[in-house]
Amino acid sequence: MALKTITVLGATGSIGQSTAALLAAHPDRYQVRALVGNRKGRELAEQAIQLRAEIAVVADETAYQDLKAGLAGTGIKAAAGEAAVLDAARLGADWTMAAITGIAGLAPTLAAAERGGAIALANKEAIVSAGDVMLRAVKTAGATILPVDSEHNAIFQALAGSPRESLEKIILTASGGPFRTASHEEMARATPAIALRHPVWTMGAKISIDSATLFNKGLEVIEAARLFNLTSAEIEVLVHPQSIVHGMVCFKDGSVIAQLGSPDMRIPISHCLAFPDRILTDSPRLDLTRAATLEFAAPDHERFEALTLARAALVAGHGAPTVLNAANEIAVAAFLNHEIGFLDIAYLVAATLEKLGAPKTDTLQEVLEIDRKARQVTLQLAAAKAASRAA
Repeated sequence: MALKTITVLGATGSIGQSTAALLAAHPDRYQVRALVGNRKGRELAEQAIQLRAEIAVVADETAYQDLKAGLAGTGIKAAAGEAAVLDAARLGADWTMAAITGIAGLAPTLAAAERGGAIALANKEAIVSAGDVMLRAVKTAGATILPVDSEHNAIFQALAGSPRESLEKIILTASGGPFRTASHEEMARATPAIALRHPVWTMGAKISIDSATLFNKGLEVIEAARLFNLTSAEIEVLVHPQSIVHGMVCFKDGSVIAQLGSPDMRIPISHCLAFPDRILTDSPRLDLTRAATLEFAAPDHERFEALTLARAALVAGHGAPTVLNAANEIAVAAFLNHEIGFLDIAYLVAATLEKLGAPKTDTLQEVLEIDRKARQVTLQLAAAKAASRAA
């Protein structure tokens, strides 16, 4: 079997580390070309040595000396800076994990798509903020997108190549986060420490807050529409606190096919890594006798306004999803810094969308400019909100 060449963008994050663990467990199948991290130079060096990578790159140039020192005498190249990140993304590789979080991952993911090959997409911002640009690049280069998000990977597996015309709708599941049963008043008083306590998944701060607001599910609705060529009406969201059923496909004959599994990101990552084959993982095996009961409920759109905002942005199209994503990133950061309240996150996103609307985003430059404007507007709104809270 020929070795599959691999590049990992976002190698030191949670998705990147899980990917690295899978690669290390199957050294006879994969050859690592490049690993890209942000600022954890020594950690990235250790990872590069373990996986025998050709090059390791840190985006933050202040971490370069740590990376270089960690790789001294190994023969593995070290580099730093935005240009080096893009060069690594453009290296010839059969498969690229796109796991750089936030808008920072947009340009590297696009560079990898323009090169061709398979793109394992864990950076939902790339497809949400620049969906048309990304999909156009994928089509032009003959690349393939493999969805890593557990919900979209579930839909991908459940579809199993079924023709688009056989589909009636898809169902994305949401755990409901830490405020699934909380009152509006409890959510208004929530602190970052409380909002970060996800009941099922262990994730970074940003995505944990997105899970608490359900903005993560709103972004996933937009992502699903892009990936599977669906309308908002063809995408349903159900709250499923057990996080065992990750997604379902409903066909026009009445059949429903669901993908089930333990809440472990190594499962969808391994599916993308080995696709169209499968590889052995040590992920916990699902025991339905212990799970006992699987619950499903419609989300409360009054308490979780994020879903309504995301669907409105999807329907508006153009740059509205770009604005939504940028505003949410700024609002979440303001909440984590104790500058605004939990419910203010949705307020700031709604206010930014109202101000900027759905501007044109036909190129990467236009996407980045709208992203910049949206962040600027949200920062101003956040400052005003913080001042009113302090008064």
